[in-house]
Amino acid sequence: MRRRVIPVGGRGAGAAAAALVLGGAGVLLGVAVTPAQAAEVSFATHCVPPAGIDPVDGTTKVEITAPATAKVGDTVDIVWKFAQAASKNPDIIDLPANSVQPSGTLKAAGAQTADVAMQGPRENPAIPKGGAMVLSDMKGTLKLTAPGAVTLTPDAYTVNAMSTNTMCTPTETVQKAATIEVTAGDGSSPSTSPTPSDSASPPATPTPSASASESDGTGGGQTDFTGKEVQIPYACKTPIGDRSATSPVQIDARKNGASFDLTVQFKKSVMDSPADIPKDSVKPSMEVVLGGADKGTVHVEGPMNSAAIKSGDPIEIPDLTGTYKPGASGTSTLSPGVLTVEALGTTTTCTPTESAVSLTLDTTAQPGGAAGGSSSSGGSSTGGSGSGSGTDGGLAATGSEDHGALKALGLVAGTAILLGAAIFTFLPRHRTR
Repeated sequence: MRRRVIPVGGRGAGAAAAALVLGGAGVLLGVAVTPAQAAEVSFATHCVPPAGIDPVDGTTKVEITAPATAKVGDTVDIVWKFAQAASKNPDIIDLPANSVQPSGTLKAAGAQTADVAMQGPRENPAIPKGGAMVLSDMKGTLKLTAPGAVTLTPDAYTVNAMSTNTMCTPTETVQKAATIEVTAGDGSSPSTSPTPSDSASPPATPTPSASASESDGTGGGQTDFTGKEVQIPYACKTPIGDRSATSPVQIDARKNGASFDLTVQFKKSVMDSPADIPKDSVKPSMEVVLGGADKGTVHVEGPMNSAAIKSGDPIEIPDLTGTYKPGASGTSTLSPGVLTVEALGTTTTCTPTESAVSLTLDTTAQPGGAAGGSSSSGGSSTGGSGSGSGTDGGLAATGSEDHGALKALGLVAGTAILLGAAIFTFLPRHRTR
């Protein structure tokens, strides 16, 4: 078997386009055995950023480089260069160097059909807020199995930036970017009869992130799906004022028929209680945000504290549970969303200031599923979930005229309740089970 290697040639679209590609654009991948070809195509694209950021419609410009000729049995190298990504870096944070990784799918058609998985390294210059996305070259291989003309066409791609995914899909028919003329192994003329094949290598589905083996919902017969631990910064409205906090959060799932039982864990997010807290007085809940194919939220909640918490004792954040009933078919993402904690008659609401995908699942639409609404089935029916009686971060209206007592209660509740007063980063302790 002979393996073809191709050079990454000049873009032919001018210095401005070349400036968008990382410095590896002029590096030779190997010594060419047959002439290589490169063609640039552009196509309208719809991009779905992480939850909380509006979708983007833009234009993707891609150059595909592949051998002009090859023989049946050859494995050829293919390079996908981004002259322009459809979306820019949102006006949220500056992306540091080497924090962005692209992956995608290239469609092979004609003499053989296959989905060619493409992936680039996590290499990029620093990208400022609102700046153009600079994506590395993606590479993939295709084993040729039939004589004839094999066309190569760009398809959907994913941009993984700091553990969050932006998924971009063509919204129009994309023109072919390259053609490989494949001859039979004995040197005979190419056949014009297409032969379907699934011989692309590596596997066709692009990897959304470096932890896909731990966080995607694929795999025959798999029932348990472990999410990735993500750092979530929160802006919290507490009874004693606004606070900011950051906590590592992980979303896991277990398949239950066509639905998924979710478990949300807050790790290392406990602190010593500054006051005595009676039993059955603290109730946490969260709205898990759906993205990708599905839309909406999933309500999860934890149990009330089963025992009194003494001053100076650690406060543990219980697991939050609920059931996700998909409302769409495809690849759906789950991200930590708004967290609500009710304690001693007051409500604290924490809203993520940045989003990150913890878990990706392959879903099948179910009647009454999420798809823009709420898919909720909490683990406990005790207590509320985000509808507390406090307003504008103030103290709950209890009817009492003793404002001094109310303020004292607010101070105790605001400093003692889970998550509300920037306690994520204070006195971290590993959870005890």
